[in-house]
Amino acid sequence: MKSTRYLVAAPAALALALAGCGGSTGNTDTPDATGSAAAGAPTDDSNCADAEVFCIGLVTDTGKVDDKSFNQSAHEGAMAAAKEANGFYKYVETQDAKDYAANMAQFTNKKYDAVVTVGFLMTDATVAAATASPETRFIGVDQAYDAKTVTVKNLTGLIFPEDQAGYGAGYLAGLMTKTNKLGQVLGLEIPPVQKFAKGFEAGAKAANPAVTVSTVYHPAADNAFTDPVWGAGEAKKQLAQGADIIFGAGGQTGNGALQEVAKASGAGTDKFCIGVDTDQWDTVPAAQPCLITSAMKLITEGVTVIGVKAKDGDFTELQTLGKAGLAPYHDFEDVVPADVKAKVDEVVKQMEAGTLQTGVTL
Repeated sequence: MKSTRYLVAAPAALALALAGCGGSTGNTDTPDATGSAAAGAPTDDSNCADAEVFCIGLVTDTGKVDDKSFNQSAHEGAMAAAKEANGFYKYVETQDAKDYAANMAQFTNKKYDAVVTVGFLMTDATVAAATASPETRFIGVDQAYDAKTVTVKNLTGLIFPEDQAGYGAGYLAGLMTKTNKLGQVLGLEIPPVQKFAKGFEAGAKAANPAVTVSTVYHPAADNAFTDPVWGAGEAKKQLAQGADIIFGAGGQTGNGALQEVAKASGAGTDKFCIGVDTDQWDTVPAAQPCLITSAMKLITEGVTVIGVKAKDGDFTELQTLGKAGLAPYHDFEDVVPADVKAKVDEVVKQMEAGTLQTGVTL
């Protein structure tokens, strides 16, 4: 597998363009990852109220923008949108949930054109902010809104078929396991994470009915997505119980699990790991010794497209469906048997065509 395999395409409106608790800290006043603004772009947010100046801000939930996973993907998407629109970008990292509103207000008070809020837990706060600031367009990553109760036109939720990404990864794991024991080390038990987990289990059992899947969610806490020590400890337990493939899904918490597997005896030969959200081969190189693929949500691309769209006016869809996919096998291209690749490819094609349903409901 040399290139990403997509599981679900974005709707037609985006398909051509579109090919996760104290105080808060703000950072990055430039629209690209290198720290240099595009030529002619604004260098601060003093003129965001000017119709000719495009400003986009991002507010995280728990975790940092460099979490190598969910937040980072959204962060990079917002930066790319600012660069493409020759605009200005800044982010705020939330330290406490009570600061959601205040953090978004840092942008709306300065008349930013668009605000990206990252994570399911910010859903209600984002709706409230969008209602209070109708001139600002809000993009809620992993936020599903009820059309019966949410009627504002300056808001869209970017959601993904996590169950399908999880199913594809689980199907691969079910075919690759030698012990018939798989593990999942997850962040907080919220719908997007549950969809990954349930999809992974369903795919694994469809590929291999003899398989068992041990699943553990982080206890409810502010650090549910930022606890690599806990993630590593849970992965170590699952390895000791015979799991030979572990799916780590939950920001830095999941990253801790991946890196624990990478250190284990047999990593890359008889023990493997699977990443999440982005291609973690690139973002978590310490996991490379075991990382056969990642169950991806193409968050960066989705945020970029919608962010640029926000420059031109209100949104037309309350929900926008992004893409999901499996990352390349990278160095494991020759480790994964050809017949396994073919079977995974076929499952992916069936999900793309809508002829295969994961059976996951929440």
